[in-house]
Amino acid sequence: MSKQNHRRSVLTLAIAQAFVFAPSAYAQTKEQSLQEVIITASKASELQERSTKAGGFIETTLLETPASVSVFTLAQMQDLRIRQTSDAMKFDASVNDAYNAVGYAEQFSIRGFALDNASSYRKDGFAIPGGASIPLENKERIEVLKGIAGFQAGFATPGGILNYLTKRPSAAALRSATLEVSERGTAYGAIDLGGMSDDKRFGYRINAAGERMRSYIKGADGERQFVSGAFDWHISPQALLQLDLDYQHKSQLSAPGFQLFNGTDLPQGIKADMMLNDQPWAKPVDTRNSNLGLRFEYQINADWSASIAANKHEFKRDDYTAFPYGCGSANLYPGYCANGDYDVYDYQSVNESKSIFGTQAQINGKFNTAGIKHQIAVGASSSQRRDYFGDYIYEWVGTSNIFHPQITPQSANSSGPVVLRRTDKEWSLFAQDIISLSDALNLHLGLRHQHIDRSQLNNKGYTNSYLLPNLALVLKPANYWSVYAAYSEGLEHGGIAPKNTSNENLMLSPGKSQQFEFGSKAELGTALVVSASVFRITKPLEYINANNTYVSNGDAIHTGLELSALGTLSPQLSLGASLTAIDARQKNIGDALLEDKRVTNVPTLKSTVYLDYALQQVKGLHLNTSWQHAGSKAFSPDNKISVPGYDLLNFGARYAVPVAGIVATIRFNVDNALDKFYWRDVTQSSGGYLFPGAPRTYKLSAQFDY
Repeated sequence: MSKQNHRRSVLTLAIAQAFVFAPSAYAQTKEQSLQEVIITASKASELQERSTKAGGFIETTLLETPASVSVFTLAQMQDLRIRQTSDAMKFDASVNDAYNAVGYAEQFSIRGFALDNASSYRKDGFAIPGGASIPLENKERIEVLKGIAGFQAGFATPGGILNYLTKRPSAAALRSATLEVSERGTAYGAIDLGGMSDDKRFGYRINAAGERMRSYIKGADGERQFVSGAFDWHISPQALLQLDLDYQHKSQLSAPGFQLFNGTDLPQGIKADMMLNDQPWAKPVDTRNSNLGLRFEYQINADWSASIAANKHEFKRDDYTAFPYGCGSANLYPGYCANGDYDVYDYQSVNESKSIFGTQAQINGKFNTAGIKHQIAVGASSSQRRDYFGDYIYEWVGTSNIFHPQITPQSANSSGPVVLRRTDKEWSLFAQDIISLSDALNLHLGLRHQHIDRSQLNNKGYTNSYLLPNLALVLKPANYWSVYAAYSEGLEHGGIAPKNTSNENLMLSPGKSQQFEFGSKAELGTALVVSASVFRITKPLEYINANNTYVSNGDAIHTGLELSALGTLSPQLSLGASLTAIDARQKNIGDALLEDKRVTNVPTLKSTVYLDYALQQVKGLHLNTSWQHAGSKAFSPDNKISVPGYDLLNFGARYAVPVAGIVATIRFNVDNALDKFYWRDVTQSSGGYLFPGAPRTYKLSAQFDY
């Protein structure tokens, strides 16, 4: 049996096993009637009760969190057909793609700042590498913290962080299977099993998935397998031990973007399904990542609790690309020739690996002093990251043409031996206090001491310590309404000079940033939550100057407005809406060509609206539609080249019906229904590339819960 067939057989057996457990669940669901569940927008009262630690280390309701936070729950991920993080981020107007190439790592920006793959992606609060798509099958929800997260995370880019919360064992027996097919032959299957022992002391959650990927880009095909387990042991009424582990393998041919024709013009005659990594010797990018998490919680008494947690993440990648870059015949770098010719480079980086081990110990409590209530959290954390890779191959092997592809030879070289290239050792102490100055006014105080010791092969490292404050006032004029003002400081690792610069591979010093934010959140009526915030973030600007040197000089200043609404407008109609307006500028550079210019790849205005309607005439049938708008984006740092904005219209339907004790949910979606061509990502990374968005795509899935 082939390796591929074996993987499919394992998935098939896992799904079949889920149905074997059905008899015990039948008794619980036999008398169950189909319930109307609004997935896309829960009732506002439920949203208000939902808690988060995104604002620090103390759980607060979203209404009382002095930060802009959006949450994608498991139910929303199911209903919005979210299979990867890119699917979710389309519904948050503050998030954009940032060198998000099909078949490679999913990479994003928040509030106009590209996230750091080393520190901005988190699982249960611990940093994990963003070098591959993060699996969602074992995630209960995704939290998007917008803005500076220095207090919460230490090193992180100032746009914010994405935190993925792991599914925990279900209180009742859970048996769920999902099957999905989409246009061009993509096939997906997953199971979700959970439950508790009879004495409720032991719980489990098992997830598994397999996927055959057939991208909208011709040839960018691949496969993926995933399995995970989460286990709870209630040692006593006060003590809880939690373990989670997962493994993912993904192999997919990556799809490079396009460069400007003649170095000055947007590519014309381009189709979204064109594949430039189409050489017969091209290989898929192959990634393997595993995670092991352990957490112990102890409830000392009604007011005090303690916890200790650790997380180990391993990431390995073999990276191959027939990389299109430049036009040698016209000595143009970057850029393609006017007729669509481009140079082809054989890129190989084999056996890359990253290992991150993090720990955190924390004590939470509450007490009164002189009639003033305090909620506090104090703790310590540590992190060690080790990156291994060899000298990569990046060799010119010939030329091809966008419209008339040509075969080129493959490089005869191979990448160098893998060695330890970078080590980060971090530790921090943190303290947070939420002081209730009155029943309506809370003062949030937070302080983090962050120490870093970074070393890098053939490069100057650094050792330093920093203090990162976080201050906020939250006023609740009424139980359903809050207003807040917040100030925070952040810290990010200095960038590394990209290839072909005069200081290639040089690591810049860390940069500090600051943010002011004012916002308001309210529950309108009983079923709709709205929020608004304004912010201003300032950080050191990094760019390639006129001397082709990567430097830190001047400031990036992003000023913006965010609006959102989530809830039900009527018993049948639910709404999700998000709007972000950003003025992102380059300041204090001393270069007239760049001064006060728009930051690249950031639309001035972006919005999305989602509507879900439950038909009264057909119980269980929901119709939905969404509209996504993005304004124009600057492509070149001097703003001479911009790409036009776009509007996308999507439609969908779902029908849930009980069949022999099993609740079956059928979902059908049409994305980009009008088949619009648009540039979704226009990054300056790796010399500057433009990525088209997906054309019209159909998806059909069936989910079985019993």
